[in-house]
Amino acid sequence: MSKRFILSFLLSAFLVLPAAAFRRDTVKVWSPSMSKDIDAIVIVPDAALSERGPACPSVYLLHGHNGDFKFWPSIRKDLGRVADRYGFLFVCPDAGNSWYLDSPVHPEVRYETFCSRELVEWVDAHYRTRADRNFRAISGLSMGGHGALFLAMRHPDVFGSAGSMSGCPDIRVHPNNWNLPDVLGNYADRSTVWDEACVVNQIGRIKNGDLALIIDCGEEDFMLPLNQDLHVRLLGAGIGHDFITRPGTHWFTYWQNAIDYQLLFHDKFFRSHE
Repeated sequence: MSKRFILSFLLSAFLVLPAAAFRRDTVKVWSPSMSKDIDAIVIVPDAALSERGPACPSVYLLHGHNGDFKFWPSIRKDLGRVADRYGFLFVCPDAGNSWYLDSPVHPEVRYETFCSRELVEWVDAHYRTRADRNFRAISGLSMGGHGALFLAMRHPDVFGSAGSMSGCPDIRVHPNNWNLPDVLGNYADRSTVWDEACVVNQIGRIKNGDLALIIDCGEEDFMLPLNQDLHVRLLGAGIGHDFITRPGTHWFTYWQNAIDYQLLFHDKFFRSHE
């Protein structure tokens, strides 16, 4: 056996890096309301892997239009290590281009029901979560930003903290775009339905203190005026929230950074309920 082989063996033994502690599960969650399986990725922090370890808060991350359940883990490849650092369980569901709504024109499309009830119940039954709205948050980007705020405002008993990045809080401004007519029907024929699907029209469902809210949008984002309007409406309703704008556009690089601020916000919310 050569000295070179022995040296290489010893170096490799000492230089092996510890394996990541988190676990990434790709799962299929049965939706009774849609009679089909929905794909999702669940990232489990090391703290929740042991049966004797503590239960952990959960954060639901929603993708945007034309995205899927793999979006967040693909643009934040360190999401598992982030889960370990915070002790969060991340849930990334697939929702197609549903806008996270129960469609009034397609009875088989029930993503509000799925994300606000069926998915949450399944996750809490299969993982070591703190099954309480005070330890459950939801965030999303673009279409998912709309989804996160819409679901949280309509189901504050399920989600205690919610965040939007570059979201579309008033979908009526874009009546012909992004598959919205496929989900809701034509705006001209179903304006009342569209009104009911807007985040800005959910504000009356909550009062100050019901939700921890963070709204984030880039200064060069075409969604900025809609987010500024939402900010003004929330102020008018006396509902406290964080409103953040930074240089940036409606693009991956902005969301890769913005998610860090959202997670800090959710962590503060969780800690306030310890």
